[in-house]
Amino acid sequence: MMRAPFFRLIALVLCSTAPAWVAAQDYGDTPYVQTPQVVVDKMLEMAKVTAKDYLIDLGSGDGRLIITAAKKYGARGFGVDLNKSLVTLSNRNAAKAGVANRAVFYERDLHETDITQADVLTIYLLPEVNLMIRSRVLALKPGTRLVSHDYGFGEWPPDVEIVMDAPGKPVGRDQKSKVMYWMVPSRVAGKWLWQQAIDGKPQFVELNVDQVFQKITGTVSVSGRSAKMENAVLAGEHISFAAMLDIGGKPVRHEFSGKVINNAITGEMRRSGAPQSWTAMRTELRDPRFTDLKPGVMAR
Repeated sequence: MMRAPFFRLIALVLCSTAPAWVAAQDYGDTPYVQTPQVVVDKMLEMAKVTAKDYLIDLGSGDGRLIITAAKKYGARGFGVDLNKSLVTLSNRNAAKAGVANRAVFYERDLHETDITQADVLTIYLLPEVNLMIRSRVLALKPGTRLVSHDYGFGEWPPDVEIVMDAPGKPVGRDQKSKVMYWMVPSRVAGKWLWQQAIDGKPQFVELNVDQVFQKITGTVSVSGRSAKMENAVLAGEHISFAAMLDIGGKPVRHEFSGKVINNAITGEMRRSGAPQSWTAMRTELRDPRFTDLKPGVMAR
């Protein structure tokens, strides 16, 4: 997970401390910079990789990320790179490690690679390349995990971000690396409706959700009275929130948790007692705000 394909367009200066061979970069491409093994290990740990996972590494370099995932966790996957020599080296390394049946590498353009089967997507690409692929990543199935070395996705904040020591890192002065983790969020923006017993009788309850990437806000309304969503969390296809709903003239805390499946949420509702089953149906679909910058605009 250390390299993207080389085109032949324009140069980008990474930073004044980078070696000359890193400074020249084609637009839409990332030069090969090897990821230290300790960073590879941390990336796989943050993604909570298991033997059930299928990984895809965009810009796979010498193959160490997919090979480590296969050898350490029993996972399967593939990497892509346009450098034929690195692809050959990666497949040879996989064979030496005894995981060639689970770790495969292809000479292929990352922008033309189908990533839809990934459970985990790993990258070490420059910021403008991340922005170029961001809409494709957000279109992956909810719950897909993404780990990036050093660079983010513009306005899309990571769920987790750490800075760690990276001995042997060939760029930068401080021998540090940033590792960022995301989970692709479900699209929950819109209105949802369900019926539950309130004050001794069944009533309709409406949830109105606004969404910016994985951040959700909104209101829960019953009988014309609204309460703000509290402690709202959207993690992949799992949603949870609370609301103080009026019961007999008194605000009572309700806690909801569930799994989003297309236009339904199914889970539990708790209200000062044992959990009750809860199912909400979407009545109005709105697009979440996944603001895509134009290619070439640098991420913040």
